[in-house]
Amino acid sequence: MICRIEGELVRVDDGRAEVRVGGIVHEVLIPAADEDRLRAQVGASVEFHTLHYLEGQGQGSSFWPRLIGFRSPLERDFFELFTTVKGIGNRKALRALQMPFGMVAELIARRDVAMLTTLPEIGRKTAETIVVELKGKIERFTVLGRGEGAGVAGNAGAEAASAPASKAGRRGGGPSRANAGTGAISSNGDPEPRPSTTALLSDAVEVLVQLGETRVAARQLVERALDRDPEIRAADRLVAAALRER
Repeated sequence: MICRIEGELVRVDDGRAEVRVGGIVHEVLIPAADEDRLRAQVGASVEFHTLHYLEGQGQGSSFWPRLIGFRSPLERDFFELFTTVKGIGNRKALRALQMPFGMVAELIARRDVAMLTTLPEIGRKTAETIVVELKGKIERFTVLGRGEGAGVAGNAGAEAASAPASKAGRRGGGPSRANAGTGAISSNGDPEPRPSTTALLSDAVEVLVQLGETRVAARQLVERALDRDPEIRAADRLVAAALRER
């Protein structure tokens, strides 16, 4: 059983990553949510926590060993739980999981069937089955994207949150959104903006892009949703609100 692999990332393409370990290059299947992030890391050293399984070929006449790679053991556990749902195998789950895992977990915990149906290959009946079969089992995975196993959008959000304030977008000459709502007081007596809002916006934009929106359109939808409801603090809720702005 191969449970972890570390080496040089040499290629990412069509749901696969190639990792060179010594003189051997291993093929690792990856979730759709991680593909863009990993493309930006080609040439760097990476580590995958892996799921090792046998995939049937030729109607089960032969089997090929496969590796699926995740950012953390918790992401791997979530994937294994997700694939216990009737009708969802490993390959379908890899294609369907285009949102960060923590966001998908939150949608399941909230029984948000409508948003789950925006995932590739997940129709309403499958979404309802996911909710029914996983309710009560999913809460511990909602932390994904808040520090552990963040996926594409979580990684992009973390980078955006760490950017200098001078590069953050401003509106009406006020403080940048990157720090909105912390409750701290600035030197001029105004509330300091909350640091996580730029990450929130970035996460939502990344998910909308993965769902087919252009980046410009996604940004506009997210900003309109935030203008309508500035109290939104969860990325999945912001995505849902942005989709309603279309």
